[in-house]
Amino acid sequence: MNKQTWVSWSFIEDFMVSAFKKVGVPVRDAHICADVLMESDRRGIESHGVNRFKPIYIDRIQAGIQHPITTIDVLKETPTTAVFDANDGMGMVASHKAMKTAIKKAKKYGMGMVAVKNSTHYGIAGYYASMATNEGMIGITGTNARPSIAPTFGVEPMLGTNPLTIGLPTDEDFPFMLDCATSITQRGKIEYFTKMGKDTPEGMVIGKDGKAKTDSEQILKDLLNGDAAFAPLGGIGEELAGYKGYGYATVVEILSSALQAGSFLKMLTGFDDTCKKKPYHLGHFFIAVDTEAFMGRDTFEKTAGKILKTLRQSQKAPGENQIYTAGEKEYLAWLKRKDCGVPLNEACKNDLREVNKTLKLDKNLPF
Repeated sequence: MNKQTWVSWSFIEDFMVSAFKKVGVPVRDAHICADVLMESDRRGIESHGVNRFKPIYIDRIQAGIQHPITTIDVLKETPTTAVFDANDGMGMVASHKAMKTAIKKAKKYGMGMVAVKNSTHYGIAGYYASMATNEGMIGITGTNARPSIAPTFGVEPMLGTNPLTIGLPTDEDFPFMLDCATSITQRGKIEYFTKMGKDTPEGMVIGKDGKAKTDSEQILKDLLNGDAAFAPLGGIGEELAGYKGYGYATVVEILSSALQAGSFLKMLTGFDDTCKKKPYHLGHFFIAVDTEAFMGRDTFEKTAGKILKTLRQSQKAPGENQIYTAGEKEYLAWLKRKDCGVPLNEACKNDLREVNKTLKLDKNLPF
């Protein structure tokens, strides 16, 4: 039985910061990295939170394919744009600086955009869009990733899950936040299914034979060797408009690489020609738009809020109690979790036990 244990936010923050520091991440950067991971759990998105702390960050640092110290070079800059080289450092740190820069430019010129190259996994995309909405701005971000989506009519993993994330400020207690992959699902969800001992729902993953795969553990292996791929958002083929997800994934791939002359598609596998692990060299982009530069923040937020309220108050389908707008469920999750803490499954607890032991953190684990 996969029993969950709830632990306090203060404990999990202290644990992750201590671990990041132990593997060489500077203290300020360690707090940024931990905050990004916790933000995912705050929103109830466990696939990108503490569950990924060890395998995606600690393990990669120790494997030498990700640098704990993030050195950011400014390759090009204009009043409204910039291109950063993250030099294979911590993706969250480079991304935090990139969105802060985009926001700063937007405050002065109305809009700002920053592209980042040679980066690593940046965590939950909505974190950076929220940095903009907190300032009354529109926040947009996207990133490419390891190839895992098959093009429409194809079965070979070519595109990353490539989220296109948009945050809009409102006059409500939470912003509109559309944060989702351009595939039906993403690797973090399959990892979560595996840790929970669950099969992957049929239709999310296809094999080389064009048939659906459901064995979560096997899917993770097949994704690595190219024997499985995610279906694009919408589904396989044209009948359910999977070409739309394929198209959006391609847009993110181009914006994440072409703006900064970076790596793309099969260049992002994380392995060299001898099957040895290597840095991923991911690309991201960040856009901030100041609503004050149009008809004002107050007008924008009130209009956005009215639209969302009207949508939620529209006629419900039989048997349904509530209509949601993007970002609302995540806000409701936070209202519950702010006092309850972070839920950890057995696999995640084992990861923390191993980190505590191997890094000699000597933490008193509450499980």
